Amino acid sequence: MTIYIDIVLMENLIMNFIILLATGIVLKEKIKVIRFLLASLLGAIYSVVSYLSILEIYTSMILKIILSIVMIYIAFNPQTIKNMWKDILLFYLTSFVFGGAAFALIYIVKPQDILMKNGLFLGTYPLKTIVLGAIIAFIVIMTAFTVVKSKITKKDMFCEIEIEINKKKINTIAMIDTGNLLKEPITNTPVIVVEHTLLYDCMPKEILNHLDELLGGEFENIPEEIKEKYISKLKFIPFSSLGKQNGMLLGIKADTVTIKGIDKEEKKENIIIGIYNKSLTKRGEYRALMGIEL
Repeated sequence: MTIYIDIVLMENLIMNFIILLATGIVLKEKIKVIRFLLASLLGAIYSVVSYLSILEIYTSMILKIILSIVMIYIAFNPQTIKNMWKDILLFYLTSFVFGGAAFALIYIVKPQDILMKNGLFLGTYPLKTIVLGAIIAFIVIMTAFTVVKSKITKKDMFCEIEIEINKKKINTIAMIDTGNLLKEPITNTPVIVVEHTLLYDCMPKEILNHLDELLGGEFENIPEEIKEKYISKLKFIPFSSLGKQNGMLLGIKADTVTIKGIDKEEKKENIIIGIYNKSLTKRGEYRALMGIEL
């Protein structure tokens, strides 16, 4: 069987590009064609070198993982280690789907023309078979993610929580906010953001009604007995949000927070309550924001 190197290069270039494209769409990353082409070309060159057995090291698993990391950096330029591993994980999941679909199609069309060398499936099947397999896989993976997203209902976005502060309990509905990664910076304690009016029964109004002044270091409106009891307990929590890059919340540590699920309750003790001095919604559907980690 005659195998042409330029065909091996082109097949892998196209396959890598479509895999990166699908990964980028699922991740909602900005598609940069030049970066994707460079990353795809790197992967394709690796395939050719591996096929030709120029260096034995090219078949090692460690080098393949390093190659994946480099390709992800070229294509997406992740800014944090967490984002990098998320990109790599989805890149591999997408690759498995694409590889399975393409190989299945090739096997159906021309199974007698398939050979394997150094981990590469090769053959005399037309390039259009590879492209068709990639397109089918692309449709499969995008359909799968659409189905998964459609299964996430509004019920999954909310839960009931019970907050205990100063041995007084309040119940409310919290929205599970996937973008809420807020933590108290010194102790790295997770923060639940709560409307200040919800806390009137368990904290002095003199504090809750003067949050902006307290954040600015002004304590004139706070009676001395309340200062002595509460000032040392208050936390200053920096945050960034849309339209406010350098915000600050006042917070206080809860005695406990009970998260009430459908079939179980979970009590947590190490939680900071971030006090928000406005309403979170116009209609009051929820009065707290909780990160998905909790």
